[in-house]
Amino acid sequence: MNIQTKGKRGLAVVAVIAGLIALASSSGRAEISQRDAQALSKAELIYIATVRKDGNQSKAAPVWFTLSADKNDILIQTGPKTWKAKRIRRGSPAIVWIGTADGPAFIGKAEITSDAATINKILTDFHEKYWQNRVLKIGPSREGFDNGERIAIRITPARDLPTGFASAPGTKAPPLDTAR
Repeated sequence: MNIQTKGKRGLAVVAVIAGLIALASSSGRAEISQRDAQALSKAELIYIATVRKDGNQSKAAPVWFTLSADKNDILIQTGPKTWKAKRIRRGSPAIVWIGTADGPAFIGKAEITSDAATINKILTDFHEKYWQNRVLKIGPSREGFDNGERIAIRITPARDLPTGFASAPGTKAPPLDTAR
C-alpha cells in the first residue's frame, strides 16, 4: 500500500469517527447551558409555558423547581389535571424562562415521570429550598405523590432561546429543534 492510499484511508477513518461523534452528540441528552445554569443558581422560580394543540404558546406560569442529580434536567411538579400536565402528556415541549417571565429562556422536552428518585429529589430539595414547603406545608408532599394528587415532570433542555425571547400567549411557539 502506498502513502497516498494510506492517507486516503486515514482520512476516511477520521471522517467516519467524526460523523459518529456528531451523531452521538446530536441524539444524546442535552445539557443545561452555562448561561442557564448561572441564572438557575440564583432563581427562586421558573416560568413554564406549554404548546397548545394549535401550535401556540400557553400563558407562562411561575413554578418551583429543582435540578436533577446530574444537573442536566429541571424537575417540577404539578397536579395531574392541569393544562400543563395534559399538554405534556400529549407531547408538548416546555418553554422555560428563568427567574422572571422575561429571563433567560430555553425550550426543552418535557415528560411526566413516576421515577422514585426524581420524586424524592423534588421532595427533598423543595423542603430545603422553599420555606413555604418546610414551615407552611405548601407544595408537594409524599402523600400527594402517593395518592396521585401530584405528578413529577422532567424537562430536558433542547436549546436556548434568544436573549429577550418573551412569553407571548397565543403566538406561535418556537420549534423544539432548529431543524424545523
